[in-house]
Amino acid sequence: MKYPKIKTPKSQALDLAQFKEMDYYTVENYSLPIELMMENAGLQLANLVASNTTSHNETILIGIGNGNNGGGGLVAARRLAAWGYNVYLDISTEISKELPKKQLDRALKFGAKSSMMSNPSIWVDAYLGFSQRLPLGDNLSSIISKANNCTSKKISLDIPTGFLGDISTNYFKADMVLSLAASKKILYSLPQKTKIFISDLGIPKEIYEKFGTKIPSFHLSNMLLLERSN
Repeated sequence: MKYPKIKTPKSQALDLAQFKEMDYYTVENYSLPIELMMENAGLQLANLVASNTTSHNETILIGIGNGNNGGGGLVAARRLAAWGYNVYLDISTEISKELPKKQLDRALKFGAKSSMMSNPSIWVDAYLGFSQRLPLGDNLSSIISKANNCTSKKISLDIPTGFLGDISTNYFKADMVLSLAASKKILYSLPQKTKIFISDLGIPKEIYEKFGTKIPSFHLSNMLLLERSN
């Protein structure tokens, strides 16, 4: 599937601190709860995954962590399972937080399977989000190495796990990254072969303006392909 392209120079992209503040500001001031944004993110992720399959027989592995990014991955798992895909979950740590626990229960009820696969057709990275810290723990570092050594098509939600701007680290080497709400400066350091998509979270135009950037052209499509430039 072809998505409309958006040209956003790095100077107009948000740094992580700005995006965190915009995210929190939206929750606190616009009655847009985290769970609703999680649902939006997961649906967009599911659409991107589905658009990169050729049949429902392909296997999809979604890596899950104990945070909002993991919750978004679980929403995608639920959606994809509902559409008839073979969805598996790599749960990298105990899921103890309220929202991810709720989303895990839903995903399993919809048919996602809690088991690891060695070489899925698509490996989705929803292990950690924009609040991740390095270095990665041994378990997660091992998982990322395993993912990078397999032939799966790889998709990251928002920020690849293990990546904070340095491509020499052991990070999830995604073929595609789905950046939530806006382009982020940190993603411009990824290799040019990595496709970056921007997805709509439902944040209004006024908030983008408050944080000194323009709302992407989501009226054209809920997902846009970023053309990077300095």
